[in-house]
Amino acid sequence: MATRLGLSLPQMRQYAIGKDVPDVARAAERIGYDSLWVFERALFPEPATQGLYGVEGLPWPDSYRGVAEPLVTLTLAAAVTERVRLGSSVLVAPLHQPFQLAKSLATLDAASGGRVIAGFGTGWSLDEYAAAGIRPIAERGKVLDEIVEVCRAVWGPDPVRYDGRLTKIESAVVGPKPARPIPILLAASNKKALTRLVDHADGWLPVGMGVEQLAAQWAALQDLAAERGRKEPIQSVLRVNATYSAKRYEGDGRQPFQGDADQIVEDLVAHAAVGLEEIFLDLQGTPQDAQELKDVAAEVYEKARAAGV
Repeated sequence: MATRLGLSLPQMRQYAIGKDVPDVARAAERIGYDSLWVFERALFPEPATQGLYGVEGLPWPDSYRGVAEPLVTLTLAAAVTERVRLGSSVLVAPLHQPFQLAKSLATLDAASGGRVIAGFGTGWSLDEYAAAGIRPIAERGKVLDEIVEVCRAVWGPDPVRYDGRLTKIESAVVGPKPARPIPILLAASNKKALTRLVDHADGWLPVGMGVEQLAAQWAALQDLAAERGRKEPIQSVLRVNATYSAKRYEGDGRQPFQGDADQIVEDLVAHAAVGLEEIFLDLQGTPQDAQELKDVAAEVYEKARAAGV
C-alpha cells in the first residue's frame, strides 16, 4: 500500500491568503494529494526575547512574519475541496481556550464531511503564551491534557459535562457534533509527551530529521505502547520541511529534503520505508508565489508516485 501524501497550505507572508489558499487546495486535490495541512505561528516578536525553538541566538525566519491563522486557513480549503483530509501540524493547543477550540474543530469537521485531523503540540514561544493569556507556558502540559479531555467531551454525546481547571460545563447540549470521531494526533519526543500520546491520543506527528532518528523514535513509541498495554494502533503522519531548489544541491552536508525534486523524492522513499502511514510536505517556504508552489507540488508528487512512495 502506497504511503499517503499530504501538502501544506500557503500561510506565509508571500501569499495572498484569500486567493492562494483556495487555489492551492483545489490544485492539491486535483494532483492527487490525500491531505492538506496547516501550522501555527501566532506572532513574530521584535526584538525577539528568545531564539527560534527556544534556542539562544537562533534567529526567527523572516517567513514567520504574518503566518495566517490555521483554522481560518483550513476553513478556506474545506470550502473548495471534497476529498482531502484537513490537518494541523501543529496547532499550539494551549494558546487556545479549550471549549472554543473543541467547538471550532467540531464545526469544521461537520462542515467538511468528517475530514479534520486535530494535530496538537505545546509550542515553545514565551511571547505567544504571554499574548494568548490562557495559562503560563510552564503549565502547557496540563493545559494540553485538559484540551484533549474537553474535546472528547464536547465531541461526545449530549448532555456534555466537564469539570476542569479552565473549563466548567455543568450540563449542556453542544453542537454541531463532528461528522465522525476526530482523531487527535500529538507532536511528542520526550518520555512524558510520548506517554501522554500513548495513553490519550490517536496518533503521532513527528518531523523528518533523518531516517535513523525517525526509525528509532518510531520503534521506541511502539515499545512504550506495548509496555503500557495499548491495544489500538498508533496513527502516524510525518511532517517534512522541504527546502526546494530548481537545481540539484551539489554541496557537502546536504540536509534531508533539501535540493531539487529528485533529491526530495529520494529522501521521501527512504523515510517511507520506516513504515509511517502518511507523509506531508511543507514546500511553501521557497516558492515566490502560489503558481510556483503548485508547480513544485505537482512535480514532487508525480515523481514520488513514480518512485513507489
